[in-house]
Amino acid sequence: MELSIAKSILKYGMEDLYEYSNVDVLIIGAGPSGLTSARYLAEKGFKVVVYERRLSFGGGIGGGASMIPKIVVQEEAIPIVNDFKIRYKKIDENLYIIDPPELIAKLAVGAMDAGAKIFLGVDVEDVIIRDNPPKVNGVLWKWSAIDIAGLHVDPLFTQSKALVDATGHDAEIVFITAEKNPELGISLKGGRSNWSEVSEKVVVEHTGKIIDGLYVTGIAVCTVFGLPRMGPIFGGMLRSGKKIAEIIEKDLKTLS
Repeated sequence: MELSIAKSILKYGMEDLYEYSNVDVLIIGAGPSGLTSARYLAEKGFKVVVYERRLSFGGGIGGGASMIPKIVVQEEAIPIVNDFKIRYKKIDENLYIIDPPELIAKLAVGAMDAGAKIFLGVDVEDVIIRDNPPKVNGVLWKWSAIDIAGLHVDPLFTQSKALVDATGHDAEIVFITAEKNPELGISLKGGRSNWSEVSEKVVVEHTGKIIDGLYVTGIAVCTVFGLPRMGPIFGGMLRSGKKIAEIIEKDLKTLS
């Protein structure tokens, strides 16, 4: 029996990795904006894969507000919340309260049920760029456990038509691209102090394309463009995820 278990895992696990080594959209980060964008893009028929460094979904959702198990969304995000069939309670004229575990679970299920593939424990080491004109074409990656163990191995490649930085405060994918390719003129301004009502608006407004093939969504937008953070309110993250899906859908349809 043990041999059958091992062979099944190896065979079908490797088949998944092979199948998703070339995709339409590669999203880095399985937080609120990453999972939201994955669902809406997969629904449109795009081949979507999400890489998450940790062995869990949700990004910053799980901790609630300083470990108190509630988070808030505002009125503008309720249509997205309803799309994912997430329960909520109205607490103010424009504010609604949600349980973090339900938000995490239903965002992930919504993305996977729409057809997106999620790989956990994946760490992105580099970004693939082709010149004339410069365009991002995917990433180099390895398993997170390899970095934790301090081992040196060469990474594997995944090719994509669109690469989405949904890595949160560090904006890791945009940072790698900027650091290794200074000729692109990409600069990260760094996040600013909390201002919830402003940040919830401007993070959505600034969500978009950095260079051809590279997009940014969620709290990473704040780091790239020098915007204030918003604290434990997640409506802007959901709306940013939906907006980036709409932008990418339009761009990919233009290419086809």
